Amino acid sequence: MPLHESKKATLADWEALGEDIRAELIDGEIYYMSGPSANHQAISSFLHLKIGNYLLGKTCRVFYAPFDVYLQHEDEDTPNIVQPDLMVICDRNKITKKGCIGAPTWVIEIVSSGTSRRDYLTKLSLYADYGVKEYWIVNPMNETITVYRLVEELTPAVYTFRDTIKVHTLADLSIDFTQLDLA
Repeated sequence: MPLHESKKATLADWEALGEDIRAELIDGEIYYMSGPSANHQAISSFLHLKIGNYLLGKTCRVFYAPFDVYLQHEDEDTPNIVQPDLMVICDRNKITKKGCIGAPTWVIEIVSSGTSRRDYLTKLSLYADYGVKEYWIVNPMNETITVYRLVEELTPAVYTFRDTIKVHTLADLSIDFTQLDLA
């Protein structure tokens, strides 16, 4: 018999936090999120602008945090609820007033010192399990972008802020990171 049995958080627990609290619910655990740094915001703005301009007049839409993504298999009682830094959703039926129901096509996470383990391990596994097709992890501390094509395999390609990266889920979009202006 275990000495201490930890209770898993439920959807009701997460909802009770209120809209003013930024938090994610992953595998029954609530993760609180702090405000982004200046470099985090610069990277997010840069990518949002590049992706948004590319998507003008196209079916897919780009969203940025805070925007909830609900990931749940039929046999699960509690959904996983994440707030990726950026996401592209190509199936507009997944977009609701409360967020995205189901996997976005492409997810981008921008690493901070407090989210590194979660972005590289927990969320990689989560996004692969729920059907995200492409996952980018942008790391401002070491100026790298790790790209996973989750529909093919989990072997990443690693780029730097001196590279131009082809987006695999969007036909003819490449992002030139040399145009990124950090403080």
